[in-house]
Amino acid sequence: MIGLIVGTSEGKKIVSMLNGFTEDLFISTATKYGGELLENYKYKVLNSSPLNLQQIIEVIKLNNINIFIDASHPYALEVTKNVVKACDVCKIPYIRYERPSVVEKYESYEKLMQVDTYEEIYDCLKNVRGNVLNTSGSRNMDKILRLGLENRIIHRVLPSLKVMEECFNLGVKVDDLIAIKGPISYDLNLNFIKEYNAKAIIMKDSGVEGGTGEKLEAAICAGIYAIVIKRSNKKLDKVFSSIEEMIVYIRNIQINNKSV
Repeated sequence: MIGLIVGTSEGKKIVSMLNGFTEDLFISTATKYGGELLENYKYKVLNSSPLNLQQIIEVIKLNNINIFIDASHPYALEVTKNVVKACDVCKIPYIRYERPSVVEKYESYEKLMQVDTYEEIYDCLKNVRGNVLNTSGSRNMDKILRLGLENRIIHRVLPSLKVMEECFNLGVKVDDLIAIKGPISYDLNLNFIKEYNAKAIIMKDSGVEGGTGEKLEAAICAGIYAIVIKRSNKKLDKVFSSIEEMIVYIRNIQINNKSV
């Protein structure tokens, strides 16, 4: 059986291509909604809640998984760490799908600032006067709030009850929230920047599928600062940025396993 953790919009394409030669899949998503997106695909087991290290190990053993694909979000560092460790413990191949970055294309933009940590955002914004649009997600909102910036920060988040409760518990005002499901188009990004008179936008390097290009294009058009939180420099053995190449590799492994 092939194990697969998906946390990105590419999940459907990965499962669809795997279904080209197998239905013997264990699939895990972080949310019930993520599982619902895969209802029309073929698999043996679907889990729709987060798994810790021990649970991943148990899943591998229980389902006799012989290869595991980690297609979690580029910033889901704990998930990746746990899958790598579980594969090592169970002595099975670990395969990483990492959506390619798009930021390099925009590095000539003079107002582009790339940071390794949220703490570095303070130095980027301490001399910026005006509103800031934060699109880095609700899970890291507290890190930005703790910076103590004088700027008004408008947070763009998912429109779910859980996220709204998190925002209110952190003391974020309704006027400083935009609740909308992404990815967002270039035009809408630009309109949000204009509507809130933003002088800077904070984002993750979430790739084409995560709408990073549209955010950067809008920032450039508006002439505002674009602050990108860089991905962690994970050192992994087998990483693919092409789904097609990854599927060919996995299929060859499965064929070789059957011939042994």
